[in-house]
Amino acid sequence: MTLVFRGFGGPTVSFSLGGRTFLTDPTFDPAGRYPIGDRELTKTAESRGTPADAAPVDVVLLSHDQHPDNLDRAGREFALTVPLLLTTPDGADRLGPPARGLAPWEALTLPGSDVVVTAVPAQHGPAGTEHLTGPVTGFVLHGPDLPTVYVSGDNASLDVVRAIAARFSSVDVAVLFGGAARTPLVGDVNLTLSAADMVEATRLLGAPTVVPAHIDSWAHFTEGLDDVRAAFTAAGLADRLHVPVAAA
Repeated sequence: MTLVFRGFGGPTVSFSLGGRTFLTDPTFDPAGRYPIGDRELTKTAESRGTPADAAPVDVVLLSHDQHPDNLDRAGREFALTVPLLLTTPDGADRLGPPARGLAPWEALTLPGSDVVVTAVPAQHGPAGTEHLTGPVTGFVLHGPDLPTVYVSGDNASLDVVRAIAARFSSVDVAVLFGGAARTPLVGDVNLTLSAADMVEATRLLGAPTVVPAHIDSWAHFTEGLDDVRAAFTAAGLADRLHVPVAAA
């Protein structure tokens, strides 16, 4: 089965698996400055598609709801119209229906489908900063005669990737959120995977296909697609990198 991934910019990617269409971290707002507490994040590029371009979507996979580069106003409005939104338990409490929270390693078989969605850990920064960044989740989608798809969410920890690789012996596609994001909140450390980390995650998972996401459109990213391409080429893994096709 060949999966097609459509990119909307930032962390927003759609794909179909087992008769269901999934959308990751919906972000559709225009470029501009977006407040987050007493700080702000700057979106530097327009989204490459609209909610109408994404529809119809059966399931939203939301790594977390507390940061505007992962769920913005238009993304939130769209996500709440989708039949099912999977995210962290805290996020589901804040968002309300149709959001459902999954704890780490909790699995859900989608109604009327063979697709099983398992929530997996994610660490949005170095150890000890969880109280600053808030809870985040990743997802593994799997099922009989289906490719296994890992969606990392905003994760910066290779130890987390090792734990996931230990649970799932075969990962066919890894959707890796990268960009080596940095903000003054945690200082001079990465909040998401660097390009080098994405290469190592690919090796740990043994994934033959890697879809890069969340590597553009925001000023707090310190790396972009060129850095990812260079890292995978230097590692001899360029053939595994599959950039999402433009959504619109």
